[in-house]
Amino acid sequence: TQGFYLGKYEVTQAQYEAVMKGNTNGLSATPSEWLNNLNRAVENISWADAQVFLNRLNAQQSASIPAGWAYVLPTESQWEYACRAGTTTAHSWGDSIASTNANYNWDGDWNTGSDFKHTRDVGQYAPNQWGFFDMHGNVWEWTADWYHATYPTGNPVIDPTGPTSGSHRIRRGGSWNNYSPDQRSARRHFLIPCYRYN
Repeated sequence: TQGFYLGKYEVTQAQYEAVMKGNTNGLSATPSEWLNNLNRAVENISWADAQVFLNRLNAQQSASIPAGWAYVLPTESQWEYACRAGTTTAHSWGDSIASTNANYNWDGDWNTGSDFKHTRDVGQYAPNQWGFFDMHGNVWEWTADWYHATYPTGNPVIDPTGPTSGSHRIRRGGSWNNYSPDQRSARRHFLIPCYRYN
């Protein structure tokens, strides 16, 4: 019921580097495995790294955003709401998935077959009905929520958030090296907040 804005693309390497350059307190301003691809989604970012990025972005943009507003990770429910874009199918475009829909492991293992086996520039696939790109595939996307095995239930469920504490954070959307089930709008995955990879 509360409006929110969401970036239409995943954060790129160029955007991440622009915010993180300088004093990184031990964090790399260029953490991605496939460097010098500045329009690719940044990866190798932990949930904790994302918080540092957001804190710095908010400080840099404080004069440009309305009072009381901030850049934050979406809640898990906000992410799924934006991903589905009003649909009830497995993916925002329908129930089946093909290599023309998203960057994911559509054949072979993570290191075999004809799929790309790495990230791609953001916006290479059609956006969903609300104009969001790469909600399925390319890189996993962290959400604000702690993991809880039971997704919020009730009738209706209004503006759900995760538990107030935990040991794992939720990520959504699948990635370049995950199979098709991980690309579904409803697919939930959890990891420790210090995890870095795809």
